[in-house]
Amino acid sequence: MAIRKSQLLLYAVTDRSWTGRQTLLEQIEDALRGGVTFLQLREKDLDQEAFLREAIQVRELCRRYQVSFIINDNVEVALRSGADGVHVGIEDAPVAEIRKVAGRDFIIGATAKTVTQARLAEASGADYLGVGAVFPSPTKKNAIRITNEQLNEICSSVSIPAVAIGGITRENMAELKGSRIHGVAVVSALFAAEDIRLAAEQLKREALSLVTG
Repeated sequence: MAIRKSQLLLYAVTDRSWTGRQTLLEQIEDALRGGVTFLQLREKDLDQEAFLREAIQVRELCRRYQVSFIINDNVEVALRSGADGVHVGIEDAPVAEIRKVAGRDFIIGATAKTVTQARLAEASGADYLGVGAVFPSPTKKNAIRITNEQLNEICSSVSIPAVAIGGITRENMAELKGSRIHGVAVVSALFAAEDIRLAAEQLKREALSLVTG
């Protein structure tokens, strides 16, 4: 396994919707200062070369804070930028194919919404799962919701760690208490905050209480 379970405690997924007062790099650095333990760079609208240039900048920033850095969906940008890995959705490149190309030290995360998808991801070489949406998500309005019972079934069906994702905030995180997750993935709860560094500190405390309590 190319990842430690503790790395997934506070998993940040970027979204440039809230840039303006700060650049994306400034937002990311504030999140890292606040204690984010894992960072995924998500860009849906940048062209390939612009995405690559940005990924290289974010990689250097994450290395400075000793935080693992992965790319959403785009395997080519992940490999060319020197990122630590990639996260792929159900309709993206198969995990097994990525593993053959990238090698065993490359982190591969996979989305899973069912036990079948989770087991296939693990068998194909995924290092961790992203499971959700556990709450209504402002960034993915059409995301399929899963219950706490389904979340636990998915997490219990595999030996690799999992993070919950989808609409998670400080206010609702406690509802995931007792689940078998190793961390939470957040987007708007972090990057839409007025003070991103403070939000990261608070979210990390809540996440730690969630997974250890």
